[in-house]
Amino acid sequence: MLGPEELQLLGNEVDRLISVEMRSHGFIRGIITSLSDAAHRRLGGPQALAAAAGIAAAVKEGDRVVITTGAGGPPWLPKGESDGPIGAAALARTIDLAFGAKPIYVGEEWMQESMSATSAAAGITVRSEEEALTQPHSAFALTFPKDPKQASVTASELLERYAPVCLVATEKLGPNSKGIIHSGLGSDISAAHCRVDLLFREARRRGIFTIGVGDNGNEIGFGTIHKEVKEIHPLGTQCACPCGGGLGDSTETDVLVVANVSNWGCYGICAMLAAMLHRPELLHDAETERRLIERCAAAGAFDGSLTQPLPSVDGLPLEVHMAVITQLHAMVAGELRNLERKF
Repeated sequence: MLGPEELQLLGNEVDRLISVEMRSHGFIRGIITSLSDAAHRRLGGPQALAAAAGIAAAVKEGDRVVITTGAGGPPWLPKGESDGPIGAAALARTIDLAFGAKPIYVGEEWMQESMSATSAAAGITVRSEEEALTQPHSAFALTFPKDPKQASVTASELLERYAPVCLVATEKLGPNSKGIIHSGLGSDISAAHCRVDLLFREARRRGIFTIGVGDNGNEIGFGTIHKEVKEIHPLGTQCACPCGGGLGDSTETDVLVVANVSNWGCYGICAMLAAMLHRPELLHDAETERRLIERCAAAGAFDGSLTQPLPSVDGLPLEVHMAVITQLHAMVAGELRNLERKF
């Protein structure tokens, strides 16, 4: 098994790879490295490693793990965007293969079609709750309320009924300190989004391990570095709506993983689990990445930057995302392989 120093070194490099910024003109740029560095300082070490270590410590066979995603939404992105469900499905696959645990997808009704199709592409079939709890390589999906009072009640009921040992939010928009959920450019889009942040707040109160993955500051988990988001993000203190609270999410998680594309943050966690458990196959390969992106787009999810249901994510072509997977595999293989030069 890899020792702490080896995992730390790999974790630093994984964080570096997944946070290389590749944003297009017309979007807020120059913030990913600073946000990633802030998350690193808050954790005192690599983000993907901390998330993977927390999962490995919390999850065992038969456990339930909540995974939530959902950015965009009607009317602009009626079935959500492709950044989110792809990473969620990849992480669900890894957790299923590594631990035999049961993923539970939680989110809005408008996310279910693209989430189910993408999950199937990862080898995890979304079934009814009854079927999913008895069938291997399967998950089930739950919708969550938008009304905060109802969401608080549902949060407690969900945690009591399913007893998840870990919650992961990836590209799941969360409210600022005023309770307003913002788009990436600071508009108020609260009406389209469920208040799953209240599930995470209640989970943390109960001591359940939580992870947030995001790429802009308005996703669940960025409350962990709320002060830094206000300082770093151009819309951190003043958003594009009248609330006056900035776009930064206010929801804290035990670990925050910052990436250029939220999907990549999930891939980084999968890569670290693959290295920790000496099982490279826990990280999906490049051809599976192609399938995930194509199936997600075919199910109606939009590239959030292009606002079209195309096989790309955040304005980056399919080949770029496949290349990130290939590089992560090379990094894991390099750490697990012992080469001895003779000169």
